[in-house]
Amino acid sequence: MSRTQHRAPERRRPRPQPRVVSRLLTGSVLTVFVVFFVLPVLWLLLAATKTDQQLVHDSPLSIGSWHAFMANWHGLTAFQDDAILLWLRNSALYAVISLAITLCVAVPAGYALAMTEFRGRRMLLISTLVVMLMPNATLVVPLFLEINAVHLIGTMWSIILPYSFYPFGVYLTYIYFTTAVPKDLLAAARMDGCSEFGVFRHIALPLATPVIALVGFFSFVANWTNYFLPYVMLPESSQMPIQVGVGNLLSSVPSFNPAVGDVAIQRPELALATLVAITPVLVVFLFAQRFLVSGMLAGATKE
Repeated sequence: MSRTQHRAPERRRPRPQPRVVSRLLTGSVLTVFVVFFVLPVLWLLLAATKTDQQLVHDSPLSIGSWHAFMANWHGLTAFQDDAILLWLRNSALYAVISLAITLCVAVPAGYALAMTEFRGRRMLLISTLVVMLMPNATLVVPLFLEINAVHLIGTMWSIILPYSFYPFGVYLTYIYFTTAVPKDLLAAARMDGCSEFGVFRHIALPLATPVIALVGFFSFVANWTNYFLPYVMLPESSQMPIQVGVGNLLSSVPSFNPAVGDVAIQRPELALATLVAITPVLVVFLFAQRFLVSGMLAGATKE
């Protein structure tokens, strides 16, 4: 008999099942997500229910009390005679007006770029992409010079007008009309005698509801979270939006600014102000998530 016949068969180690590896990878990613994203938000929620001493000495994830939460709310609203409510109203005013102008400008502009051919169209698309990719901080100085030239510094239009042109919204609508709306349908409407404005209003616009909701949500979030531009354009506290107001509150916390005067904000009140600032965006997202999902998937498949 040969040596190969006497050799015992080798035992192969069982390979890990793909499902096990996939579950381990998914669990690891979710754990990292919880540690870095969910836990800070949970801490913020619980911080608003504590006193300043509890926030410092108790466990980070311990629960405070309803009495401490109401005391923090009264202390927050007492700052500069309900300034937090005024800042919320300013943010809502700036965001809603900018959103309305954005939809009136971005959707027709995206439709025109997608459905018409004209000289300079390619250059206009490239310019839109360049402006969309530029950081907002790089545009503050030229925007300040332009707004100052028309004497609008210190008015609400110094915040509304720069954010009314939303390049990302123009590009989204351009992609949607290019990929998701059949041009044969629009051409058939033109052959039936419909004007170009009628084609846009009666056919293209109803079909673009998902992307309009998507552009509206992104525009609202960008306007609501806008900090640097209002900080530069608006010198008075009564004109501040909520994001700049929270920064003003931060400078009134003794732990961050030892030179603060008698009117001081405690750390739990600052946490509560942060929750107040992000709540409108969360509410809008919860009510618009169905349209957001359909808008993100629009144009993904094309028959």
